[in-house]
Amino acid sequence: MSRQRTNHAVRHIGPALAAAMLLAIATPASAQAPSGKPSCSLLQAGRLLDRPGHAARGASTLLVCNGRIDAVRDGFVDASAFPNATGAIVIDLRDRFVLPGLIDSHVHLTSDKAGVEGQLEGISKGVADHAYEAAVNARKTLQAGFTTVRNLGDEDGVTLALRDAVAAGKLPGPRIVDAGMAISATAGHMDPTLGFRDELHAALDVHGNTCDGAEECRKAVRRQVARGADVIKIATTGGVNSRIGAGLGQQMFDDEAKAIVETAHLYRKKVAVHAHGADGIALALRAGADSIEHGTLMDDADIKLLRQTGAYYVPTLSTVNGYKERLAKNPDAYTGEVLEKIQWRIGITGKALERAVPAGVKIAFGTDAGVSLHGRNADEFELMVAHGMTPATAIQAATVNAADLLGLADQVGSLEAGKRADLIAVSDDPLTDVTVLKRVEFVMKDGRVEKDVRVGAAASAL
Repeated sequence: MSRQRTNHAVRHIGPALAAAMLLAIATPASAQAPSGKPSCSLLQAGRLLDRPGHAARGASTLLVCNGRIDAVRDGFVDASAFPNATGAIVIDLRDRFVLPGLIDSHVHLTSDKAGVEGQLEGISKGVADHAYEAAVNARKTLQAGFTTVRNLGDEDGVTLALRDAVAAGKLPGPRIVDAGMAISATAGHMDPTLGFRDELHAALDVHGNTCDGAEECRKAVRRQVARGADVIKIATTGGVNSRIGAGLGQQMFDDEAKAIVETAHLYRKKVAVHAHGADGIALALRAGADSIEHGTLMDDADIKLLRQTGAYYVPTLSTVNGYKERLAKNPDAYTGEVLEKIQWRIGITGKALERAVPAGVKIAFGTDAGVSLHGRNADEFELMVAHGMTPATAIQAATVNAADLLGLADQVGSLEAGKRADLIAVSDDPLTDVTVLKRVEFVMKDGRVEKDVRVGAAASAL
């Protein structure tokens, strides 16, 4: 359709339908819903890491049918070896290293603005703006090789809707496990009124995510469950980006945290907990949290609790990249107490991971993308290795471990018969040099090729 005809159509079909139409026009053919009878593909891999945590295989062939892996065989096998592969398309990755699609356990898809810029955007941009931004960031994330993400909070239900649109094949993006809006105590991290004038608070605090006392906190969880949240996100400590000088220690009482976790588990929802201070980490783990996000000041008691409870630690080291890059462009990007906390965070980042790794704590990959830039998720690997992990364990954290944390271990995280055909390919061995994961060349999600730079099929940003 020509741009002139498109503009004419937009004037007559209304904004909602126009938005959907323009997104469809902007979506490349490789990402649009396929037509015709589903077919099978044979992927021939030069090397294959089918089960992270185990040794990589040599030359291998994967049969993919109807979006799932049907079989994995050693060597380069043709279609005649498979009874249901007649007419299968052969995808030649014999000079590539193939591994499962990556999983980011901590993202915020609606924006990558922060500091003063993010505060301004929060009151100057509307739901429609955030919806388009989330769609763009979802595509960037998928193109970077991340086929599944856990989105830990937005204010307007944008990512809940995006989750469903991606699942229905309407838009390109990773599989999304969504938290709805994160739950906070009043004046705690994620209280939406922080940093704004009193007369604006009524307009800002309309989503019911703040709670005080056990009964209010139970209701806050039920509200997110009713909205369709897959997981519950809470904050038991202050936050680096919170516009309040109340520190990074515990900011929720035991009965409040316990009420949240018990209610979430009643509805079979896991609980991800933002926590920096050691006291808030311990509080969350005693309450039964499923993961600790950031964990910056964890101490020996916290590490012992992580081991005892089996909860995951999600380090989110990439936040420092976002901080450094914004400050390099604009020294006034952050002000006051927020800038002080950021400078502290830059200096201490990675220390907790250095303690957690030798202690045998379960670690899942997560970036806090949104604080760092979307599409740059793989930068986290380099930081994880710099602070005590090996390339192999970092990859395991972004595949089988993250899949387990998200409750998707039977679907993704490894390349085995019956699982979803989510996989990526790179030109070199990531077990030797994990930075090659910053340059993903091939992406398949649910059996559909979403990116293949060899044939110019990589999708550009919207």
